[in-house]
Amino acid sequence: MSRFVSVALVGAAMLVSGNAFAANYNAAAGKATYDASCATCHKTGMMGAPKTGDKAAWAPHIKKGMNVMVANSIKGYKGAKGMMPAKGGNTKLTDQQVGNAVAYMVGLSK
Repeated sequence: MSRFVSVALVGAAMLVSGNAFAANYNAAAGKATYDASCATCHKTGMMGAPKTGDKAAWAPHIKKGMNVMVANSIKGYKGAKGMMPAKGGNTKLTDQQVGNAVAYMVGLSK
């Protein structure tokens, strides 16, 4: 029984910490970054980017969680359907700006 309780507590802590991480991003502030650096690919689907607002295309990414999406966006990503250069090719962006832009796109794509 104590193992079950331990596993439940660890799972709850991970869930809370993941939600806290997501709460650190400002989707409203992400709009400006999206417009300047992300829209070129995410509006058209260029290079396999999931189109902003396409719930079916975003669902598998959203399922991975904000931690993974933001990390992939910062470091770059190559998947079965496409690729994204680190920080969408705009290396001048801060990690916070990238996270905000991801939060903005996720908000439009849920």
